[in-house]
Amino acid sequence: MKFKRMKDLREDNDKYQKDIADLLGISQQYYSEYESGKRSIPIQHLITLAKYYNTSIDI
Repeated sequence: MKFKRMKDLREDNDKYQKDIADLLGISQQYYSEYESGKRSIPIQHLITLAKYYNTSIDI
């Protein structure tokens, strides 16, 4: 499953993958795999991102 919304939110906020990876305490490559759907996103990271972007994690 590809997470286009994650990429859209990041780009709308003029952030690079490295910026968000640093926020989450992971590597840029690891974060890239979240956006591309190659890796599942832990709920704690979803919560952190939702708070950071001031949005919900609804589907």
